Amino acid sequence: MTLDKIQPGRSGRISAIRGEGAVKRRIMDMGLTKGASVAVRKVAPLGDPIEITVRGYELSLRKEEALNIEVDIQN
Repeated sequence: MTLDKIQPGRSGRISAIRGEGAVKRRIMDMGLTKGASVAVRKVAPLGDPIEITVRGYELSLRKEEALNIEVDIQN
């Protein structure tokens, strides 16, 4: 499942990062790497942006970025 489809309040572990070149590098530079725990906090009314918690800090992602992040749901 990709990060954009996870409901607020749910969490999981990143299983893969899709994308090429600069897109993938930008996502990884934000601390979103394979194996990292991620929790979805809020989703804007139109689905963009998505607020998450990763590695102890809050981060907002655009939906197009969240589409590149595959997550295994934990709860």
